[in-house]
Amino acid sequence: MSYQVLARKWRPRKFAELVGQEHVVRALTNALDTGRMHHAYLFTGTRGVGKTTIARIFAKSLNCERGQSADPCGECSVCTAVDEGRFVDLLEIDAASNTGVDDVREVIENAQYAPSRGRFKVYLVDEVHMLSKNAFNALLKTLEEPPPHVKFLLATTDPQKLPVTVLSRCLKFNLKRLLPEQISGQMRHILAAENIACEDSAIVELARAADGSLRDGLSLLDQAIAYGGGALHADDVRSMLGSVARGQVLGVLDALADGDGERLLAECARIASYSPDFGGVLDDLAGVLHQLQLIQLIPGYRPEQDGDDEQALAGLAERMTPEDVQLYYQIATTGRRDLALAPDARTGFEMALLRMLAFRPGDAAPAARAQRPVATAPAAAPSARAPAVAPPAPGQQRQPASPAPEPPRVQAQPLAAAAKTAVARDAGGLPDWDALIERAGLRGPFGLLAQNAVLRERDGQTLVLALQPAHMSLAVEPMVSQMEERIGEALGERVRLRFVSQDRGAAAETPAARAAQARDSAQAAAEQAIEDDPLVQSLKRDFGARVVPQSIKPFDSESGAM
Repeated sequence: MSYQVLARKWRPRKFAELVGQEHVVRALTNALDTGRMHHAYLFTGTRGVGKTTIARIFAKSLNCERGQSADPCGECSVCTAVDEGRFVDLLEIDAASNTGVDDVREVIENAQYAPSRGRFKVYLVDEVHMLSKNAFNALLKTLEEPPPHVKFLLATTDPQKLPVTVLSRCLKFNLKRLLPEQISGQMRHILAAENIACEDSAIVELARAADGSLRDGLSLLDQAIAYGGGALHADDVRSMLGSVARGQVLGVLDALADGDGERLLAECARIASYSPDFGGVLDDLAGVLHQLQLIQLIPGYRPEQDGDDEQALAGLAERMTPEDVQLYYQIATTGRRDLALAPDARTGFEMALLRMLAFRPGDAAPAARAQRPVATAPAAAPSARAPAVAPPAPGQQRQPASPAPEPPRVQAQPLAAAAKTAVARDAGGLPDWDALIERAGLRGPFGLLAQNAVLRERDGQTLVLALQPAHMSLAVEPMVSQMEERIGEALGERVRLRFVSQDRGAAAETPAARAAQARDSAQAAAEQAIEDDPLVQSLKRDFGARVVPQSIKPFDSESGAM
């Protein structure tokens, strides 16, 4: 007997065998048991989530010889014929290859005749969105008022392409992408029934690679079993998929947390030795960063990992700031998108990691040296270029070379102080919002929310904060509750926060707007001070030098950095 692939062998034969899609199964079961059935159903969803499988089970339920019910026997001649794809009253039409109006007219003409064996004639139209406009128009009348013995079951992966006139005539069911846990659970059940040895981490890898499609997952499972010679090993699966172990991704993040560029490149080389799918590695990296952020911001969250990985994640969550995790996540996702633009995939992968390292907060002194203003003179033509050091005339002493002029350092008002001088005390006795933000230690996401809010009033224990409509999405649980705790600790009393929408004209009152204005003012003062400096003016006048605008940064006397 020829081998039957797992996706076909383990295709559900009853509603009870379906994985996921409980919302669809419940509606169809109730309709079958009560006899309140619609004449046209539309099943939408990505590939491999059960659209045609549900349609076939529905067809068996309608025509089972032991009676119409949501639980067909699976043994009678009708059920057997449907399972084997030879039931004459179940007409499966592939709209991708039968798109024309003539194909639809044939369906309409045959629909008038009574079923040959069953109670109902069932038309299953797969990828129905591929029908032409004329074909849809020809189908509409029959779809709206079909003969009583006809049921239409339509399936599509792209419902947006269906005319609204078709959508309005169908009961629509959106099938969900399956979770990795649902796919891995079905894989374990199948492997146990097939008596195939497996490693649990291999199943997890396959379930993630299935990307929400059980059929794709079972196809990968077939491939992995063949690759492993009849068994399922994690290393074989990773080699087949081009993925890497979780520990290697954690090693990359560990090097980033330490700011160790040499070790980071060593981790890159170790990953590259497996010839992985670098896009998949960046996806894995983003997934780990997502878990780190949950650990940092959601009290009591525990990742579903084994003991060693859980401890490693907890350690990384303590060593990284929430802001760094957000930055690394953004770089990982954009780096995934930009891989196609890189000279090769490994270069794009390494540049994404190096970008994380480059934007990692470092020492103030190197940053100050890198941002010092520079005056440059245009190069002279080769024929007019003077020698670097002219030889002295006979009898003359060599004059010591003048030291190279160093551009002046601009002493600007410290940014933090400049921002605070713009804050006015409220005559009604409200706390200084800027100072309260500082005392409460609101950083990261909390700081972003607080810096874009204005303290409007106090109503008992409630502080009323105004936000622009664009920032209202930030004021969600559990962030608001945690902000209330921190602000309450800073004030020494229990408070509640209530966020209201403010008009756009009041945006300048927020700490973020005032700080931005202070930065702009300090930057403008720094640029003007450079332009007014006598040495700079002399260099520009005598040597045609120019100031590189992007190199000018205000000098903060509090931190000693530009």
